[in-house]
Amino acid sequence: MQAQTLKGFRDFLPTDMAPRQAMVRRIEVVFETHGFSPLQTPALEYLETLTGKYGDEGDKLLYRFTDHGDRQVALRYDLTVPLARVVAQHRAQLQLPFRRYQIAPVWRADKPQRGRYREFVQCDADICGADSALADAEVLVAGLSVLRSLGVEQAQMHLNHRDILFGILRLCNVPHHPAQIACIRAIDKLDKLTPAAVVEEIVQQADLPADQAQAVVAAFAAGWPLSHWQQQALDAADLPMQAAIERVAAVINLVTAAGLDRWLAFDCSIARGLDYYTGIIYETRLTDPKVASMGAVMSGGRYDGLIGLFGKEKIPAVGISVGLDRLFAALYELGLVRTDSAQVPIYATVLQPELAGAVLILVQGLRDHGWRAEIDTLGGKVGKQFERAAKRGARLALVLGPDEQAAGTVVVKDLRQSTQQSVAQTQLAAVVAAILRPQ
Repeated sequence: MQAQTLKGFRDFLPTDMAPRQAMVRRIEVVFETHGFSPLQTPALEYLETLTGKYGDEGDKLLYRFTDHGDRQVALRYDLTVPLARVVAQHRAQLQLPFRRYQIAPVWRADKPQRGRYREFVQCDADICGADSALADAEVLVAGLSVLRSLGVEQAQMHLNHRDILFGILRLCNVPHHPAQIACIRAIDKLDKLTPAAVVEEIVQQADLPADQAQAVVAAFAAGWPLSHWQQQALDAADLPMQAAIERVAAVINLVTAAGLDRWLAFDCSIARGLDYYTGIIYETRLTDPKVASMGAVMSGGRYDGLIGLFGKEKIPAVGISVGLDRLFAALYELGLVRTDSAQVPIYATVLQPELAGAVLILVQGLRDHGWRAEIDTLGGKVGKQFERAAKRGARLALVLGPDEQAAGTVVVKDLRQSTQQSVAQTQLAAVVAAILRPQ
């Protein structure tokens, strides 16, 4: 049997997994400091729970099958629809607004490419039960704070609103809802396809003449500021579009109050192709030239109608999702990933089998103080054990021989400085702290 992984799926060895876990822990800390509580949902959902929420293209990417109980099920496509199901199902146990975060894998039968896989991890933060600009701003601030905590400096979050999208389409004389949805799905690909290709898709999918399709693409690609569309909405007396522009402006003002306005930019071409979005939408891209082609690393929006599909109560909601895998790959290329997080700073040698218990006592004492420490389980010559310590990236090696055991001491060898000292076993934790965590 050949050892191999499925296309679009990956193994993560310790050198990759340790820094990924460190990244997840930092994201968790940010979400929790912003008042979000953890939630976990199953990998499998009933197929009917997921279908019809993402649009035709999303439904095609579902991993679906019939289980042993002859039930139609699917692997979750994202974390948002399962959240909507949870809020509707457990409404009586939840206090609104409900602020939750979830970090978990999702699955999509998509074409693998750079930074895109069939199994990947999303890091979501959502507020359910609040329809306000402040709720919108809170999830944006949380997401941007994640990037800041990871050392990202060059990034931009592009903001838009679904009702601005529909308003622009009305200005372009695309009045019918099916045609508008088809246009939005095509516009969502402007960052991936040429304008000509998007025009062709609009012609085919929205059934519009070529000149009108060209006008639609030109309107979204022109890069007009929010003030331009505000005037257009006023001239057209388009109340939904006016309200959407006011909402976006209010959110920008709130994020500015949080000191994060340099990250924001209005962009009417942001469409977010998923059908469940109803209000403000956003995508975040890294702007460093080395990784700018990777696409969005964080996105989301408001989805006020989704939870109501699972129950009688209509509950507004807004959220943001960090794509862990794509962001990790980008940060790795930028040198912002700590590659030493898989290493063990302390390595204890065992010179004689009968001293293993004494060595383990010392190691356990260091672990009780919160230090990562490994004990050699192969034995042999001390030089070989030092080599293994170096391969594990250890800074310190502990040596406990019969003489040291009798004297109540232990040798602490600094592998980086090529120095060593004999210290009392009772002072070992303090000495280790002075070396590894100097004042």
